[in-house]
Amino acid sequence: MLQQKLARVFDAPRFQGWGREKSYFEGWYFKVVVPERNLAYAFIPGISYDADGVGHAFLQVLDGVAATSTYHEYDVAEFQPARDRFFLRLGPHEFSEDQLKIDLPGLQLDLTLLHPIPWASSVRAPGIMGWYGYVPRMQCYHGLVSFHHELAGTITVNDQKHDAAGGVGYTEKDWGSGFPDAWVWCQSNHLSGTDSPASLMASVASIPWLGSSFTGFLATFYFEGELHLFTTWARSRVQCHFHEEQGTVTLTFTKPGKKLVVTGTPAEGGTLASPVTAAGMTGKINESLRAELGVELWLDGALAYRGTASWAGLEVSAGARGLLA
Repeated sequence: MLQQKLARVFDAPRFQGWGREKSYFEGWYFKVVVPERNLAYAFIPGISYDADGVGHAFLQVLDGVAATSTYHEYDVAEFQPARDRFFLRLGPHEFSEDQLKIDLPGLQLDLTLLHPIPWASSVRAPGIMGWYGYVPRMQCYHGLVSFHHELAGTITVNDQKHDAAGGVGYTEKDWGSGFPDAWVWCQSNHLSGTDSPASLMASVASIPWLGSSFTGFLATFYFEGELHLFTTWARSRVQCHFHEEQGTVTLTFTKPGKKLVVTGTPAEGGTLASPVTAAGMTGKINESLRAELGVELWLDGALAYRGTASWAGLEVSAGARGLLA
């Protein structure tokens, strides 16, 4: 049993929730963007139980171009994860590190996810949460499945088949009892002036801890083959600033010799259900897939990158303005 638990700690993508059937959720986030076809989607398969053990499985679909979202509910019995790796069958749909199959009325995907760039697991940092990944019963755990991958296959929208070649994707996940009370999250794989695979993700949240709370954060910038990491557990700091007049939010991450500045400009999006501790999928958050992010990376005081991240996901929760460094 202990060996199985440790195996899951070092393999965040696979299902973590064996034996958890009260006040629990787990969900994956598959982002699919094909700019040449003007297609942008997020697919979120998952499972949720409230405090009484009443549960259901689900697939949320966010259409970034139409700025709409849909919620498809399934019986718990239709949620079928593998035990030894990340593979999930949910009703007629299939999800893994290198495959995405969706079969919905008016929307079908049959995609292979090529050349995924995963998190490099280690004893010090089995996942993106570092040593926090060993701490039991945290409210919410976060995992990175693939920073960046290419797409091959087809996307069929209302019987019109599109070649997904030229598209890219990103996959992450969350699990625990519920989302934080307040958070900011953004992500993009489309950064101006970059020819090689690039990926930006940044998240700041209020984390409950020993009867109180602290500001936890994660930021990853995969740029020119190098991962620049800013996290709570890796000698980093964060500052959040909301620009009320412009309607933007700026996140500034610093660590010795490095600084990452991300300014998010929201765009129209769809409303997604989010997990609330003990209350199931009763929360609401608006997410856009057409936001823009201004990005600066400074190394040893010199500007290493300045550009714009497009086709960006952006979430700013209702309580996010209370987040302070």
